[in-house]
Formats: sequence, structure tokens, C-alpha cells
Amino acid sequence: MRVSKICVAVTGFCVVLGSGTAVAQHYDYADLPDWSGVWGPTANTVFDQATIQPPGANANDIDAQEFPPYNEEWQTKYDANRALKAQGQFPDPISTCGTPAGFPRMMNLPGASEFVVRPEQVWILTEDGPNIMRIYTDGRDHPGPNDRWPTYSGESVGHWEGDTLVFETISLKAEMILDRTGLVLSDQARIVTRMRKIEDDLIEARFAIDDPVALTETWHVVIEYRRFEPGTRMIEFACAENNRNPVDASGRTLTLDREGNILDQL
Repeated sequence: MRVSKICVAVTGFCVVLGSGTAVAQHYDYADLPDWSGVWGPTANTVFDQATIQPPGANANDIDAQEFPPYNEEWQTKYDANRALKAQGQFPDPISTCGTPAGFPRMMNLPGASEFVVRPEQVWILTEDGPNIMRIYTDGRDHPGPNDRWPTYSGESVGHWEGDTLVFETISLKAEMILDRTGLVLSDQARIVTRMRKIEDDLIEARFAIDDPVALTETWHVVIEYRRFEPGTRMIEFACAENNRNPVDASGRTLTLDREGNILDQL
């Protein structure tokens, strides 16, 4: 696909031309919210806290179950994953450092994240993995079907509605694990996320997940992120070193938080 960009030097306004391109948008730094610092989810690693049973369960608990609006076929897939988990055979790729966490799981990892807000893009960077996601806010549309393919973080474009970032993510890989209860989605999933600061040190992300293959209706999920103390640094660890998921003497894979505490026991 041939893409051209025309910029007016005085205003900094850019028009991006190409197939599937929407009307260009321009934001100044002064228009954008302050999401600086290092952030982490306020709850444990259950993806959908609103439906988890038993209440307060951790995703590693054997009996933990969430209730997305799966159709019969995909509920069966979820039940099969939970049965494998009960036998200690659940094939979570994070346990073996097989693949990146991808989206939306990268929004619910036990480690920290940075949200880098720029006029033309927003970057989500996680120390777990690590994972990188780019959200284009310059007015472009998604690439056409012949110019995209399924990836771990998908293809995201968005815009600002006041202080709220609204972005749509498509082109995700099929049946990526969302958490250790065994949740999965198809490669037809389309996720609209709305992120905003609801307090000075608290960001809320609301996900509206549509998947015509796996779901019978839109699945709504909310995750909140608390800002760490000023001066907190993102740490780096390579999944291949397996230093967040040690295996105990019984062969069980654990999940550790930033301080090395075992989240499985929360």
C-alpha cells in the first residue's frame, strides 16, 4: 500500500493519505492527559473480576471460573481448559515463555506498565514479557484485509474524547490465553477500549469485547491501574529466564509479584 503524508510546518497538522485512511487528526501535548509514571493493576490476575466465582478467587485457583457470554462451543473449550488446569496440564504459554502475553492479557499482568501518550500515538509498555502495543491516534483507519494479519497485540487505532482514549483492536491471534482460568477468544474478536484517569493516581480501562465466533453478546470487562510512587522504575526481565514463574518442589508453576510474593496464595 502506498501512503503519503503532507504536513503544514506552521501548524504541525498532518494529513495521511492511503487506502482505508480516515480524516486526519491532530493533538497537541497540552490537549492530552498526564499518564506519566509506572502503573499496575489494582486486583489480581483474574481478567473479569465482575464474574469470577468464587468471589475474590485468583486465576491460579483450581476452582476459579469466569462467566463471559460464550456460545455452547466456546464454553466447551473453556471447560476443557479448566479441566486441564485441574490436572496441572493447562498449556499456558507464559508458563513456558512460549509467546508474548498479547492483548488484552497484557493489560492484566502482575507486573508494571507504562502508558506513553504522544499526539500521534499511545504506547503501552509492560515489564512482563515484555510486551509493546501501539495505538495510532493520527486519524488513520485500520489497514485493509489484505494488509494485515493476526498478531499478538493486534492492530489498534483510536482517538481522544476529551480525556478518554478510545481505541479499537482487531487482527488478534486465535485462542490466545486471557488468564490462567483458561479464557480464550477467536481471531474474529474486536475489542473497543475506553481508558481515562478517574482519580489522579487511578486509571480505568473499560473493554467492550465482540466476537461473533465465540460470544453471544458483547462482553464488558473493567480493569483499574494504580500509579506507583514517583520515581518508580520499570524493571526488565526476560520471560526466557522464567524469573516470574518459578516451579515449586511439587512441579506447580507459580506467579510472583514485583516483590517476589507468591500471587497464587492471595
